Amino acid sequence: MKIIYFFTILFGKLMVKLLKLAGRDAGNLPGLVLWTFNHNYLKAFKIDCPIIAVTGTNGKTSTTNFLNRIFAELPSKDGSGKVKVITNMQGNNLDTGIGSMLLKYCDMKGRVEADYLVLEVDESHVPVIFRQLPLETLVILNFFRDQLDRNGEVETLILKVKGFLETYEGNLILNADDPNVARLGTANPNNKKVHYYSVEKYEGATSELYEAGEGRFCPTCGETLVYDYYQYSHIGRFRCPGCGFGEITPEVQIKALDFEHSAFEIEGERYTAKHMGIYHLYNLSAVYLAAKLYNIDHGIVHRIFESFEVNNGRLEQFTLGGSSLLLNLAKNPVGANMTLRLLNQDKREKELLFVLNDNVADGLDVSWIWDINFSIFNGVTRVVTSGTRAYDIAIRIKCSGYDPDKITVLPDLDDAAAEIFRHEGVKYGIANYTAIQPTRAALKRYIESKGGKA
Repeated sequence: MKIIYFFTILFGKLMVKLLKLAGRDAGNLPGLVLWTFNHNYLKAFKIDCPIIAVTGTNGKTSTTNFLNRIFAELPSKDGSGKVKVITNMQGNNLDTGIGSMLLKYCDMKGRVEADYLVLEVDESHVPVIFRQLPLETLVILNFFRDQLDRNGEVETLILKVKGFLETYEGNLILNADDPNVARLGTANPNNKKVHYYSVEKYEGATSELYEAGEGRFCPTCGETLVYDYYQYSHIGRFRCPGCGFGEITPEVQIKALDFEHSAFEIEGERYTAKHMGIYHLYNLSAVYLAAKLYNIDHGIVHRIFESFEVNNGRLEQFTLGGSSLLLNLAKNPVGANMTLRLLNQDKREKELLFVLNDNVADGLDVSWIWDINFSIFNGVTRVVTSGTRAYDIAIRIKCSGYDPDKITVLPDLDDAAAEIFRHEGVKYGIANYTAIQPTRAALKRYIESKGGKA
């Protein structure tokens, strides 16, 4: 063991210990300190188990959590219990966050004892992390515009990931219905482990682009892509009339979508799930394909699909008396539009809580809210806005044509939580990145103050 790696682990574990004694979560800090001294500090860890990583703009946390639950159901090799799966469940997905997590599980020689590592990874950090750690399987969900002041244009991110994939020969699981993702299947012509997943056309699909989208041109020949239909944003059945890009037969496709009973079919078997949003079905399709590659029993997949909810601000349900509120994270236009699709599919009258922050982690530029499609509200009787940019999102909704007299602006989250529950009924909540946990906390505080359980 190189002496620098020994001191890297020693110093890192000491930081984790001190933070724990101080009552603080290690988070990103230990990894950030180690990265400051040595950008390649992840090489200090010794990992002998498979690493399954999930990346993409939207859905990383949910997909990673589903995979964690599925792999954690596997029996250990000696039959004495379940396997040990290590996952960054809370979404610390940069190299510094993953490094901090590994410090908690490794010994003084940097050895990480686990049967599987299932990791959520920020798109831009895929090359950084996996040039130092041995990656066996990479799941790529989608690419959308997101935090332009941090990430730049989406093409910049795609090219970063593509550069890594040009020499990668492990399992590659790709969304066949996203041209930005599907194009990566040929990044390394020598990789024979490329697999595609898809979801068949659903009832809300459109013949024209309904929301802001990317990837309208063929990455191979530059021709304008032709779509049979759009599922959401630029996700859908596409093809290039010039070179045939997009003519992909997915290995796994979710079919027979039954929204009334929250059911669908995969490879001839019927499954049920807690939620049936179209973007969530794409996540489940990716999860199923990853499980298939590892020969995981279908009974386990059935059980997790039917019962598991992330409940971390991702389609999380809150109830108080005769009211229910479904809260979802939306850190970019597509995320917000997908929650609005769920809202519009609900034929009942409902109210909307929208919390918008502009902290550094969110991206200081909130102009993305003008790409949210508020033009068609189905049965939305009232809107409450909150967060550091509560007035901005209120103005955006007003400019869509919504009645401003039905919009209440309350920057304080506790006030907003009380207001959204002032009337009984069905409610939806949207919050961006740094707003999601404070929103959850405010909702729980209000519910518990009224004798409810959150």
